[in-house]
Amino acid sequence: MTLGTIAVVGGSLAGLRAVETLRRAGFDGRIEWIGAESHEPYDRPPLSKQVLRGEWGPERIALARDGLAPLRAELHFGARAVRLDARERRVELEGGEQIAFDGLVIATGAAPRKLPGQPDLAGVFTLRTLDDALAIRAALDAGPRVAVVGGGFIGAEVAASCRERGLEVTLIEALGQPLEQALGASIGALFAGIHRDHGVAIRTGSAVASIEGERRVERVRLADGSVIPADVVIVGIGVRPETAWLADSGVEISDGVVCDDHCLTCVPNIVAAGDVARFPSARYGESIRVEHWTHAVEQAEAAVATLLHGRDVAAPFDPVPYVWSDQFDAKLAVAGRPRASDEMRVVEGSFEDRKFVAITGRDGKLSGAIGLNRMRKLMEWRQSLREGISFEAAIARAAG
Repeated sequence: MTLGTIAVVGGSLAGLRAVETLRRAGFDGRIEWIGAESHEPYDRPPLSKQVLRGEWGPERIALARDGLAPLRAELHFGARAVRLDARERRVELEGGEQIAFDGLVIATGAAPRKLPGQPDLAGVFTLRTLDDALAIRAALDAGPRVAVVGGGFIGAEVAASCRERGLEVTLIEALGQPLEQALGASIGALFAGIHRDHGVAIRTGSAVASIEGERRVERVRLADGSVIPADVVIVGIGVRPETAWLADSGVEISDGVVCDDHCLTCVPNIVAAGDVARFPSARYGESIRVEHWTHAVEQAEAAVATLLHGRDVAAPFDPVPYVWSDQFDAKLAVAGRPRASDEMRVVEGSFEDRKFVAITGRDGKLSGAIGLNRMRKLMEWRQSLREGISFEAAIARAAG
């Protein structure tokens, strides 16, 4: 099929990189670009940090600094895709508009999860979009008591940013430590210590039973019966891929859009990229879905290559994931796919100094690298992960 028109559904990073890559690759056809938000593409990592702290305005996080005109795309921003007719090759938007395409890039990202029974009270927020960040920032201006539910990357960053604004902050995590599910109890304990040193109250080991108040939030009640007074509650317990609009489309869905190792779905000329895409990784021997900034860029480029050139020409997509997190003066970076259950070895620095690189091993292979305030060294280990060396070889390399 000749790709005269390509539709890109997703107005954030992966969508932007897909459109940019199409034009860089010489695609001169029509691009129909659909985004649920009315904003032009912006950078999400600063939302929980510089934007929430009031240091940056929306203009500072624009991703296309020269504007979108050079991309020559037909823009449908502020128009959510509600249905895909894969047989007729059409995307239906809210309001009924139909967008025809020959090729399609699905890059609809993910939406925040909510707590079971989470009430619709003033002062209760999730953080995913620029509008979310601005609404939370405005609420923080009143000097509220803040409760952050969820001790993963987003929750920990939000707690740090609120505390840096001088607010009373409680971080609530159902597990034993913040970041424990992703990086294990030892690193979780380290970050709990960092937060406590900066004045964050940490409540771990008890889930949220209810968020309570009359017309606005007043308190968080935990499963152990204790109560945390709060004027603002920010729920950061992960995200779910935005796939509801693909129901009955014929595109396979399983915690994301299911793709092959070339980002191609089960429907010809439809690819997926970014937070929404699930793909098989030969490197890690599992089907994975990655929610990181760097991944959105790399997968969008790979998906477009498959769309334009076919899977017989394009290279398989099997990256080494990479993510970073800034919390107070601690800069954490993680490469690969470490698990909390992996064997861990500190190969440079120490936990005590809060400056180190640790590598992880699983099934005899190097599975990941975790660095705190050691960015350059961490990137060197990302290259070792690309090489696929054994954990034993990695330990020997560190010793050398």
